[in-house]
Amino acid sequence: MSAARRCRPPWALAGLFVWRLGNTGVRQVPCRCVHLYHAANDRLITFQYFNFLKRMYVTRCNKDLSQRAKPKSDSIVSPFHELQQLDQEKKVVHKISPVSPVHQSWSETSSRNELREMKSAAEDSVIPVGAESKEDRRWKEMKLQLDDLPGILARLSKIKLTALVISTASAGFAMAPVPFELTCFLLASLGTGLASCAANSINQFFEVPFDSNMNRTKNRPLVRGQISPLLAVCFAASCGIPGIALLTLGVNPLTGALGAFNIFLYTCCYTPLKRMSIANTWVGAVVGAIPPVMGWTAATGSLDAGALLLGGILYSWQFPHFNALSWGLREDYSRGGYCMMSVTHPGLCRRVALRHCLALIGLSTVAPILDITTWTFPIISLPINLYISYLGFRFYRDANRSSSRKLFFCSLWHLPMLLLVMFTCKKSVLEKEDKGDLPGGGHEMAMETRLP
Repeated sequence: MSAARRCRPPWALAGLFVWRLGNTGVRQVPCRCVHLYHAANDRLITFQYFNFLKRMYVTRCNKDLSQRAKPKSDSIVSPFHELQQLDQEKKVVHKISPVSPVHQSWSETSSRNELREMKSAAEDSVIPVGAESKEDRRWKEMKLQLDDLPGILARLSKIKLTALVISTASAGFAMAPVPFELTCFLLASLGTGLASCAANSINQFFEVPFDSNMNRTKNRPLVRGQISPLLAVCFAASCGIPGIALLTLGVNPLTGALGAFNIFLYTCCYTPLKRMSIANTWVGAVVGAIPPVMGWTAATGSLDAGALLLGGILYSWQFPHFNALSWGLREDYSRGGYCMMSVTHPGLCRRVALRHCLALIGLSTVAPILDITTWTFPIISLPINLYISYLGFRFYRDANRSSSRKLFFCSLWHLPMLLLVMFTCKKSVLEKEDKGDLPGGGHEMAMETRLP
């Protein structure tokens, strides 16, 4: 038997070993599975544990992902060495010998005395930081001085805008086809200016909480508290009531009614509409177009085609002027909560500006047709009208701050030049008298002025 076993080939021994291993492995598979299950329960192998093992494997395989702690660099100079240097400097300073006062000049001694006095004064006036900051946080009542009151009231009434209103009203008075009367002109100008001051003051009174959010208007008197709201209202009443009375009684009732209507339109329609709709721009243009009409009615006492033409020119001029101005103030207007075309409808803002620039050419052409000026007026005014139209087209095409600023500054000199050219090309009263075209009783007034 042993000899037979010895005679078996090696492949038979290998097959017998595999058969034996398979029989024992199959029998032990269930036991091993149970053992692994118990081991998992004992060690509490969870999903988070598998993730931890995965991260450990990744960081071991890829060393670039592992964090490397960089050692903190030692300071170049140790604190002990710095203290040694300070002690050495102190020793060196103490070794300096003082300069004898004999060799000092008078200027050096005086300068040193002044420095000592300044140091002593600074030490005396030192205030603790906490006390100073606490004082700054407190509300301080601003005291109104009588010397500052005229400037404050001038800013409250927007004196520059009031001057523009008076100049346009004077242009309307000068363009009227009647003889010039100085008394009526002064009364009309004064009444119009007072009405404008009243309207601007009431406008600032209503817009205090919104002006405080805008950089352009945050320094107005009511926003800064330089005057009380009661004083602003009293100032508006003291300007508006005498102004309307002066226009009504000193000039004529039609001019007084136009002045009162303009105050109402500016304060009760335009001011609240600025926060509701972009239609405020058109309402504001009507407000700006009424002063030349008031000047015309103050001279003639009637509302005719010439007054409407002057109002139309001022109405169209305001759109390129204001739209170009508001384009650079879009951030301010949006911060204050105002509904402006430049903020909500930028494309419409540019189109309207260009449209009314071109409208100025047409209105200048209508003036000789209505027999207000000669035919030289549309020819002479054509270059300046074409130039503002060109800038309006640049603003429409480019839509940037540079083009808007050029259009705005052009509008500042365009209006006075256009009105000056219009006045120089005005038809004389004698020509109107020969044709019998003087409005109302102007014909009799012209005849009386020509009598000796």
